[in-house]
Amino acid sequence: MDLLLRFFDSYAPLFYIVLALVAIITLRRLFQVWQESRSAVFGLEREIARRRIAQALTALAIVALLVVAELIIETVLAPNLPASSLLPTSTVDPLTTPTNTILPFLATDTVQPDATLIPVVSGCIPGQIAITFPEAGGEIRGQIVLTGSASVPNFGFYKYEVAAIGADLWTTISAGRQIIQDGDLGRWDTSQLTPGDYLLRLVVTDNQGNAFPPCVVPVRVLAP
Repeated sequence: MDLLLRFFDSYAPLFYIVLALVAIITLRRLFQVWQESRSAVFGLEREIARRRIAQALTALAIVALLVVAELIIETVLAPNLPASSLLPTSTVDPLTTPTNTILPFLATDTVQPDATLIPVVSGCIPGQIAITFPEAGGEIRGQIVLTGSASVPNFGFYKYEVAAIGADLWTTISAGRQIIQDGDLGRWDTSQLTPGDYLLRLVVTDNQGNAFPPCVVPVRVLAP
């Protein structure tokens, strides 16, 4: 169902053009039939004309209903679709991975913390693609609220992910479809992670499915 709604949303301009052409053709036909009914002399001719008028009006009503349906899909249903249905990368899809559910190896393997976590940040652009909390090298525990920005031209959606330092397997924590400017990106329950050092990254994608370079910050998860 999500894919079908996404299809109608993506091709909305084409659907409007087709429906407009159908409406123009139907209106023209309705006008012709109306003129025929006015000039009809015999009763049978008038009856046929009335049937054609009813058919044309029915067609117009169907076109109007289709326009309303497309508007509802474009303005109400499509914007509320889960952003995870758009994820283009090979990371875990939020549709199949519950929000804040961590892969078993992250929750069970021992993640050894360094004596000093070097706060190296990469790919972050203030006001566009940025994580402002937690800060690079910051220590966190329990459930936290991530803050930052996900605001790029032709914005599509964003997601934030976690990986143990030294590993290249990212787990999607959650995602969103709204532009965020120095605000709350979402929640993260770190209690499911083994205490240690991790990388947290924010990935922002445009409405064509192209991902910008991610903002990556190192964080240290403490025991609850």
